Amino acid sequence: MHSTHLLLEEPIRMATILEPSKASFFPAMTKIVGTLGPRSKSVEVISSCLKTGMSVARFDFSWGDADSHQETLENLKTAIKSTKKLCAVMLDTVGAEMQVVNKRETSITLKAEDKVILTPDQGQEATSDVLPINFPGLAKAVKKGDTIFVGQYLFTGSETTSVWLEVDEVKGDDVVCVIKNSATLAGSLFTLHASQIRIDLPTLSEKDKEVISTWGVKNKIDFLSLSYTRHASDVREAREFLSKHGDLSQTQIFAKIENVEGLTHFDEILQEADGIILSRGNLGIDLPPEKVFLFQKSAVYKCNMAGKPAVVTRVVDSMTDNLRPTRAEATDVANAVLDGCDAILLGAETLRGLYPVETISTVGKICSEAEKVFNQDQYFKRTVKFVGEPMSHLESIASSAVRAALKVKASVIICFTSSGRAARLIAKYRPTMPVLSVVIPRLKTNQLKWSFSGAFEARQSLIVRGLFPLLADPRHPAGSTNATNESVLKVALDHGKASGVIKSHDRVVVCQKVGDASVVKIIELED
Repeated sequence: MHSTHLLLEEPIRMATILEPSKASFFPAMTKIVGTLGPRSKSVEVISSCLKTGMSVARFDFSWGDADSHQETLENLKTAIKSTKKLCAVMLDTVGAEMQVVNKRETSITLKAEDKVILTPDQGQEATSDVLPINFPGLAKAVKKGDTIFVGQYLFTGSETTSVWLEVDEVKGDDVVCVIKNSATLAGSLFTLHASQIRIDLPTLSEKDKEVISTWGVKNKIDFLSLSYTRHASDVREAREFLSKHGDLSQTQIFAKIENVEGLTHFDEILQEADGIILSRGNLGIDLPPEKVFLFQKSAVYKCNMAGKPAVVTRVVDSMTDNLRPTRAEATDVANAVLDGCDAILLGAETLRGLYPVETISTVGKICSEAEKVFNQDQYFKRTVKFVGEPMSHLESIASSAVRAALKVKASVIICFTSSGRAARLIAKYRPTMPVLSVVIPRLKTNQLKWSFSGAFEARQSLIVRGLFPLLADPRHPAGSTNATNESVLKVALDHGKASGVIKSHDRVVVCQKVGDASVVKIIELED
């Protein structure tokens, strides 16, 4: 990958832009999170998604029941075995989400300048005049002139199933609104978003807790996507809840920033969370359009400097119904990569879209092209300056490994790790070559049984840009004798050769522990 790296600032022959990209075992360094649903639940489709670059499967509990999600997950397990592609599992909570209750699931036509009543009386039928909602406190939260948005779940913004409302008056618990644009609400689930208004609903609802304690525990989820995270305390409370459920104490929490309240408390949320998801769908409603890009760039930068994954959503909405993205969307994906994001999250595009596999493939190709012009030198210097001196021991080793790999034009960096932390720190410095994270399992006990760690750590690196995990034989500890270290290294090198990222005479940088010391070494492969 490093051999084709170039800078946009350097003069290039324009015709070279049209040269086809070389096929790679790793579609892109940037990871892709795919939301599995009705259009992407079969073994065949999931297998194709894995082959084209999906490394994290998201299960969204805003729709569907636990049984349908379990069926999809079992198909994912089958696909993983057949493709031999690792994939992590992310559970996405419902959170403080307001919904329109449409029991009969009939289409509802709304006309501009007419009025519609939002009522907490869920016993009423949804019509063009009345929309029952699941939140009794809306009347207390809004005032005349406030803006409310109603749209099909995972609305793309391009369909005619989204409507803007303006609050006209509040009558008791009901909110009377003026319809600002004509639309037909179609589909089984509509979400309601009150722009820049605090909604007094819990971040982790009772339904979320039930799903986590049953479905989540049963399937040992790798990531929890905490919807509508508004405060650092939301993350702490979720982590405390997870810690009470066995293996889920290792589950990483990704705070989903969806509104101005979350934006305001971003810095403290970032400190508590394991990663951040920039939910641009709802953010795009809460923020003025001209401010969305500024938040994205600022948030991704903060995540990069903290060494925590940044995930960007809603990039190719039009591919929900079309085979190709718009020019603006293609550029948007590339800019997210150039900003420094770790992963792209696909929602409606893979959940109910017509082209889930093609979408993943297209996004992967765009990411790969953008990575070639990512200014790594500037990024590296900026990160080192931000970290400052004196660096921690591990940070120093990680940055040195990346610097050495760049200087000798290594084809890959191999890192031996037990917790995954060392490999993530290397990836933080965004090397232009892949980082093979060789996760060494550790024997542990809860005083009732023995088990090996490592599987969680390996899967959780599947959302980190440039990091590709390999689970080692547990008989080879991370800090061991030269003989066992060489044995594990040979397995990693053989994997790299089989993947096509390592060839004869290539240089490889290895980061490992030898006794109590951390060592960075450069090896040159023979024929």
